[in-house]
Amino acid sequence: MSTDDKTCPAVRLTVLTGPSGAGRGGVVEAVRARSSSVWVPVPVTTRARRPGETDGVDRLFREPAEFDRMIAADELLEWSRAGPYRRGTPRAPLVDRLARGRPVLLPLDLPGALALRTALSWVRLVLLLPPGHRPDPAVAALATHTVRHDRTERAADELVGLLGSS
Repeated sequence: MSTDDKTCPAVRLTVLTGPSGAGRGGVVEAVRARSSSVWVPVPVTTRARRPGETDGVDRLFREPAEFDRMIAADELLEWSRAGPYRRGTPRAPLVDRLARGRPVLLPLDLPGALALRTALSWVRLVLLLPPGHRPDPAVAALATHTVRHDRTERAADELVGLLGSS
């Protein structure tokens, strides 16, 4: 299965995004605790490993030259710059999980999620909104679902329900 194949079901790849501080990380961890069938890709980054982080578990830590090689070889589904560092999503493991029919939950910042949704129209884009935030109409138009993050447990349950409908 190719990630550019227009026949890919949108419900297998769910991108979770929201404004900075929306709480994606906490919701993703709660979803993983509730549903072991959902796979979350391990991102690759050029930043140094922080204390307590494990290469291949928390992130794939790579030198900038290796990251450049991955970009040139089209090994990243998407990538972006965060300050002096870059981060991205390795394509092969994600495509493998999709081919096996396993639901994938990909947490991305808003610019990355919107770029991915524009490039792969079949992707299900879920917008996570904390209390008091209203979605930008242009962002809302691209989102498949909006999940209010008033409580992490409730938001995770709603997301698990969406993923279960895959």
